[in-house]
Amino acid sequence: MPGPSWLCGLVPALFAALLLFTGPAQSAEPVFRIKDMSAASVLAPEKLPITFYNFQPDEFWAEPEDSWWMEFSTWVIHQERRHGPTVQSFGAWADQTVSGSSTALPANQSYLRLGFAAESEYSDLAQFEPEMRFRLDVPTAEKKLRLVVESESEELVPLAERERDRQLTEPERTDTNTTGALRFLTAIGDAINLSTDIGGRLRLPPELFWRTTAQKRWEAGNNWNLQAKQRLYYYHTKGYGGRTWFGAGRPFVDGWYYSNTTELEWIHRQRRFELAHIHSLRKRLDDRSVLTPRLGVLGESKPSWRTTAYFVDLTWRYRMYDDWLYAELIPALEFPRDRSFGDQPSFIFRIEMYFSGTIDRR
Repeated sequence: MPGPSWLCGLVPALFAALLLFTGPAQSAEPVFRIKDMSAASVLAPEKLPITFYNFQPDEFWAEPEDSWWMEFSTWVIHQERRHGPTVQSFGAWADQTVSGSSTALPANQSYLRLGFAAESEYSDLAQFEPEMRFRLDVPTAEKKLRLVVESESEELVPLAERERDRQLTEPERTDTNTTGALRFLTAIGDAINLSTDIGGRLRLPPELFWRTTAQKRWEAGNNWNLQAKQRLYYYHTKGYGGRTWFGAGRPFVDGWYYSNTTELEWIHRQRRFELAHIHSLRKRLDDRSVLTPRLGVLGESKPSWRTTAYFVDLTWRYRMYDDWLYAELIPALEFPRDRSFGDQPSFIFRIEMYFSGTIDRR
């Protein structure tokens, strides 16, 4: 049935009124105007909220107070900015010269590590001792051949000293002289990596050596990560030797990572084994600091199988500036056999600077 006649006239009237009040269709769209502001103006000190600062408002523009720490930190930063590009340029030059490439190669693992460390025993704080380690590890024109120059050689350092290296200062470490070698890289199947070094200790008279290392990584059940390493070596003065290393690790609880390692070394000239077994945990507390407690047992096979020492230490490593300046605090307890397993406490404070390289900074 047709509707009333007045309804037919109402519809055009309502449509005309809607057009009158809304205006053009495009005016209904929201208009946004973006103000171009520089980062400097947004992050200017006067723009930041007062809660951002930990000092009083009247100290807002106060000059920093002079102190030995400010002077020392300024000197350290200046040294990195001054010498860092030189070290990096030298590494790039070595890459291009030895490998015959027109560009520096990404596989370069060269580094220069400088530091200062002080050890305290029974509240007797020693003087800061300088430390320096370096590695020049660059590829040659042959993809599987590398040139390796290192400030130290692991095989000439006793196993007990290697496991407690971070607890020692430079005067307490064994002097092994700089070594240089050509390293040939290959693989056995798809899983075992093999490397062979032939070189010498860079001293007068020089001493030749060779070493062969095989290693393999794999994953087991329950998130276990396993790694095995076998090394055979010969030094003209030390003779033959061999090292077997096995490690296992997995995520623990609350962000901790658990690992345990076992190493057995055979020293042929002395006809004896040295043994080390270590349990450790590691946790990254924040983006600057890492905490690593360890518990270790050291032993030997001559005159009979016996324990030579127990030790426990706790390493707190803090990134002080950028990604090249670090500090370490290491309280430790050692219980050596030659002191009737009496406790020998020590405390290490170390500052390290990495001028270049991709080494593990854990």
